[in-house]
Amino acid sequence: MAPIYESHRTAVTVRPARPEDVEAVRAIRNHAIEHSTALWTQTPQSSAEATAWLAAHRERGSAFVAEADGEIAGFAAYGPWRALDGYRHTVDDSVYVRDGRHGLGIGSALLTALVGAAREAGHHVMIADIEAGNTASIRLHERHGFQVVGTVPEVGTKFGRWLDLTIMRLTLA
Repeated sequence: MAPIYESHRTAVTVRPARPEDVEAVRAIRNHAIEHSTALWTQTPQSSAEATAWLAAHRERGSAFVAEADGEIAGFAAYGPWRALDGYRHTVDDSVYVRDGRHGLGIGSALLTALVGAAREAGHHVMIADIEAGNTASIRLHERHGFQVVGTVPEVGTKFGRWLDLTIMRLTLA
């Protein structure tokens, strides 16, 4: 049974992502690409790229969606933090909420499910790489036990400005 999270404003069901969720996930992701510094790219994800991305995450059991009021209201995934095998026990997280659905507990429900799944899969550490000005995401991760381990100044650019990266860490095991 899918976990249910009751927030003060809306009921949220978090469940593993299914293939038919791909376009809703892509729409949320592309909105973040086009309108925020959450993803450090300006190239929207194509349908084929989204399908491949979701399939890879589904294969390892690391993609989830949140349903609220009959729609996909957000998604979350974790994946390898770095490609070298020495990092194989460390994952990084991604949590995105549909525009207009922030502040309802959806991100928290997704992060709860994500951390639980990563623990169950035997991972040791989860990393959150967050644009330093994204205080809402930093606060969300702090509420879930993540600690800031550092901020790297001016390591990315978007919208014609330099971006700082705050790195947060949660021990899972």
